[in-house]
Amino acid sequence: MNIHEYQAKAILAKYGVAVPKGKVADTPLDAEVIAMEFGTPVVVKAQIHAGGRGKGGGIKLAKTPAEAKACAKQIIGMTLVTPQTGPQGKRVKRVLVEQAGAIQRELYLGMVIDRATSRIVMMASTEGGMEIETVAANTPEKILKEYVDPALGLMPYQARNLAFGLSIPTPLSGKAVRFMTGLYKAFVDTDCSLAEINPLVLTEDGEVLALDAKMNFDSNGLFRNKEIQEYRDFDEEDPTETEASKYDLSYIRLDGNIGCMVNGAGLAMATMDMIKTCGGSPANFLDVGGGANTEQVTNAFRLIVSDANVKAILVNIFGGIMRCDVIAEGVVAAVKTLGLKVPLVVRQEGTNVEKGKEILSASNLDIITATDMKDAAEKVVAAAARAN
Repeated sequence: MNIHEYQAKAILAKYGVAVPKGKVADTPLDAEVIAMEFGTPVVVKAQIHAGGRGKGGGIKLAKTPAEAKACAKQIIGMTLVTPQTGPQGKRVKRVLVEQAGAIQRELYLGMVIDRATSRIVMMASTEGGMEIETVAANTPEKILKEYVDPALGLMPYQARNLAFGLSIPTPLSGKAVRFMTGLYKAFVDTDCSLAEINPLVLTEDGEVLALDAKMNFDSNGLFRNKEIQEYRDFDEEDPTETEASKYDLSYIRLDGNIGCMVNGAGLAMATMDMIKTCGGSPANFLDVGGGANTEQVTNAFRLIVSDANVKAILVNIFGGIMRCDVIAEGVVAAVKTLGLKVPLVVRQEGTNVEKGKEILSASNLDIITATDMKDAAEKVVAAAARAN
């Protein structure tokens, strides 16, 4: 789950991570009032779940309260397009108004879970303000890393190593260590999957501040953090993906024209790869899980056909815990209920596969069956091409 910058800063502040003084404004008038309260200059920042806001005109400096109002008027309601939003952009509904300070240096600090070592890694770089992916590609030697032993946590010497590597002045090293320690504690306590401070700034008056903050969370851990769950902004999510979560379905919209319904995340990924190999393009990732029933299958089909780009559908089921006959009954019921108008290819293998095939055959519906995954992919790609 993603959250907004102002929400991330509120969480970090609870852990002693220094952040600029700021408030959220829903209207231009609110922004003006906040600027009068803080004193100018202030920075007015669009709040969307995407980076690169400054390049798209979503971050502006205001030298007077009137300018803050004018900046907020420009930003609130705009469709902000950045490299992370895609060409469709995101509509801005609120802004964060923050005190602007005199910045001496911009640095980068981030934390992720390293799958290779099964440890949290804290990364730092002198290239603050740049996308870390660009730094990794062009100058990987500028990325410093400290891998954290989960039994010990982030040790003070590790934080000092990073501070030294960033050439943070000795008088500020203590503040930098406290900043990093607080960030690590927030990361662990909230089941974070990513925390990024870009830029981390050193100010001319001797502060170490999170000028920007991004936090993503492991959805499986949200039951332990109800207050974070309340930060969820459904307006920032694909409505179909939000609808899928209501039915315990894992759905992600893609930009292809072949709808996919598969049980198991690994098989779903393999299915999409096979579609691509056969010259097609998947329209979604959809995992119905191992315990789907007729209602879930019907809802899965409804989600797939809600995408106007879908020209054909592939159902690829491996019957382990999930029985093929149960899925077949669900498919038949869904097709009849929804009056499916696009070609449907079904491939089944595993538990009760023969019963499943009998159910599909006896339905007298226009369902294309396949013998294996490659056969299924070839047939659905051909069906989608004919539909176009």
